[in-house]
Amino acid sequence: MAPEYALHGQFSAKSDVFSFGVLILEIVSGQKNSGINNGENMEDLLSFAWRSWKEGKAINIVDPSLNSNSRNEMLRCIHIGLLCVQENLVDRPTMANIVLMLNSHSLSLPIPAEPAFYMNSRTRSFPEMQSWDYNSRERGSSEPILKSAQESENEASITELYPR
Repeated sequence: MAPEYALHGQFSAKSDVFSFGVLILEIVSGQKNSGINNGENMEDLLSFAWRSWKEGKAINIVDPSLNSNSRNEMLRCIHIGLLCVQENLVDRPTMANIVLMLNSHSLSLPIPAEPAFYMNSRTRSFPEMQSWDYNSRERGSSEPILKSAQESENEASITELYPR
């Protein structure tokens, strides 16, 4: 689940990109995102993939049952998957760019940033989605309240039609 949806209930095309990236990593690794045993301890797939990528050992997440002749394609898929799950939704590619990346091996890929929900990462805010309200305070607290900057109200109505 994309962080902007999980934390703020906001959904966009970039949320789909995040989910697609998770799907790519799950397919290549043969593991679910919920937790994998990497030999040392349990961690989520995104954290394991990112840590392996940063250590230059991304090939370690590839499912051993996959064809070893396609190693470069697997590494490219991991790279694209990590681009899709970047924490900042602005940094994630569009689906059109993902299709281009998958079809063009001559296209160089940008370096991915840290994924969302990365264990051991610091919590980052989404400045385009939230803001600090310094005028409001929790009762008994001196800390300001974090509020959504883009609040909306559902004004939909339901009309049921019955034939005469």
